[in-house]
Amino acid sequence: MAQSAHRRRYRRILAFASRVLVQVWWYELVLPRIGFSGTADRTREKRMLRIARRFRDLAIDLGGLMIKVGQFLSSRLDVLPPEVTQELAGLQDEVPAVPFPDIRTLAEAELGTTLALAYERFDETPVAAASLGQVHRARLSPAAAADAGFADVVVKVQRPGIDGIIDTDLAALRKVGGWLRRIRIVRERVDAPALVEEFARTSLEEVDYLHEAANGERFAADFDGDPRVAAPAVAWERTTRRVLTLADVTAIKINDTDALRAAGIDPAEVARVFADVMFDQFFTHGFFHADPHPGNIFVTPLQGEGPDWRLTFVDFGMMGEVPPGIRDGLRALVIAVAARDGKKLVAAAQDMGVLLPSAQNVELERALTTLFSRFGGMGFAELRDVDPQELQGFAVEFGEVMRTMPFQLPEGLLMLFRAVSLTSGMCSGLDPAFNVWDAVEPYAKRLLREESGNVATDFAKQTLENAAVLWRMPARIDSAITRLEQGSLTFDLSRLERRMARLEVLIRRAVGGVLFAGLLIGGILLLPTSAAWGGVLMGVSAVPLLYALAAGAFGGGAR
Repeated sequence: MAQSAHRRRYRRILAFASRVLVQVWWYELVLPRIGFSGTADRTREKRMLRIARRFRDLAIDLGGLMIKVGQFLSSRLDVLPPEVTQELAGLQDEVPAVPFPDIRTLAEAELGTTLALAYERFDETPVAAASLGQVHRARLSPAAAADAGFADVVVKVQRPGIDGIIDTDLAALRKVGGWLRRIRIVRERVDAPALVEEFARTSLEEVDYLHEAANGERFAADFDGDPRVAAPAVAWERTTRRVLTLADVTAIKINDTDALRAAGIDPAEVARVFADVMFDQFFTHGFFHADPHPGNIFVTPLQGEGPDWRLTFVDFGMMGEVPPGIRDGLRALVIAVAARDGKKLVAAAQDMGVLLPSAQNVELERALTTLFSRFGGMGFAELRDVDPQELQGFAVEFGEVMRTMPFQLPEGLLMLFRAVSLTSGMCSGLDPAFNVWDAVEPYAKRLLREESGNVATDFAKQTLENAAVLWRMPARIDSAITRLEQGSLTFDLSRLERRMARLEVLIRRAVGGVLFAGLLIGGILLLPTSAAWGGVLMGVSAVPLLYALAAGAFGGGAR
C-alpha cells in the first residue's frame, strides 16, 4: 500500500516537472528562434504565475519535502522571476496534525518506555504540526527533571512514515536535476544536481533529531557569554533520532510588535540586535541558522541586572556553514557594499563564483555605480519618498541588466542566501525605517582593519612568486627559440581536424532534431485549438527528422 502511494507521488512530481520544462522550452527557446519572441515576452508573466500557483497547490497537497522546496524557491530571486518568488513566499509549513495514537506509538518505540513513565505530563494536542514532524508540550518526570535541570519541555516527534516520503521526493528531485543539467542556459547558471544533493543533505539532517540537538549545543557554545542570545537546553535522556526533548523557552514571537511594545521592548532595537546577531553568525562563527523565520525566534524579557531582553533561537534542524573561501568572498562583498564600490562588488562576486567572467560585467558595474550614487545609504522608509516613476524605471533597467548577467550559484550558498533574505525581511517588518547600510557599516570597518594587517604579508608573498617566474623565464624563452631555429617546434592539428569533422555532423543532426521536436510539440499544443494547423506542423516535422537521420548516415564516416 505504502509503495503504491510512493509511486503515485513520484509520478505526480515528475509529471509536473516535465510539463513545466516542455512549456518553458517551447516558449523560451523554440518560439524566439522562429521569430515569435514577442509572443513569449507578452505571455511570460502570466505563464510564470500560473506555474507558481500550480506548484503551490501541488506542494500543499503532497506535503513532505515539496513544501521545503517551495520555501527555498521563494528566496531564489537570483534565478527565478519575481512573480514566481512572490507567489511562493506565503507557502507555510503547516499541515494537519498526525492523530495522537500514531505519535504515541512512534515516540514510545523510540524512547523504549511509555510516555507516562518518560514524562509526568504529555499534552495530546500539538503546539505545531509541520510536514516533517510535530511538537507537543510536556513535563519531565521528577527524576529526569533533576538530571536535566529543568522540567517544562517541548517534545518534537517525527511524522510516522516520513522517511519513505523523503526518499521518494529526493528520487524525483534528483531526476529533475538530471533533466536540468542537460539544458544549456540552466547549466551555465547553476549546477542543478549539486543543488539537489545539498538540499538532500540538509533535508536528511533536518529529520535526524540527534543532529539537530548537536547543532543547538554548538550554536549555544558560539554565543556562550553573549547576553543577547540564548538557545534551549537538550534533555538527552529523552532524545533519539526521531524524538527531541528541549527546555520550553516559549516567549514573544519576534514579529509580534504589539506584544513587544506591551512588554516595553522597542521593535526597532530588536531589528538592530537581530541583524547584528545574524551578521555575527555569517562572518564571525561561519555557522548560522538557515531558517530564521518568526516561528523560530523568540524575544525573551529578562528581570534583574543586565539587558532587559534577549533573542532565543529554536529549531536547529536547518543550519549552514560558510566555507573559508566563501567567507573571504563575503568579507570582500561587505567591504565593497560599505564603500559603495560597484567594481569591487562585481570582483567579489566573481571571486565567490557567483558571477562568471564576462564582457557584460561592465554594464553591471555601471548599473551598480548608478544604484549606489542615487540610492546608496537609503533605508526602506527613505525609498518611499523617491519618485515612484524614477524608482520603477531604475528597477526595470537594473532588472534587465541582472537577467542578462552570467550568474551561477556555487554549492554551499543556497542556505546562506535564504538566511540573508529572511533576515532582511524580518528587520524591515520590525522597523520600516531599518537601514541595512547602518547594519553593514560596523562589520565593514572591522573587516577593513583585519584585512589591512594582511596586506604587507600578501604583497611580500606575491613579490617572491613574481621573482621566481621572472628567474625561470629567460631559460624557457631561450629553449623555445632554439627549437624554432632547429625546426623541431611542431604543431599537431590532425586531432583537431577529426574533431571538427565529427562536430559538423553533430551540428547537422542537432539542428534537424531541434526543428523536428519544435514542430512536433508545436503541433501537439495547437491541436486543441486548431486541429488543421496542428496536423500540418506534425506532418512537416518529418522533414527535419529525415534530415537528421540522413546527416548521421552520410556523415558517419567522419572520424
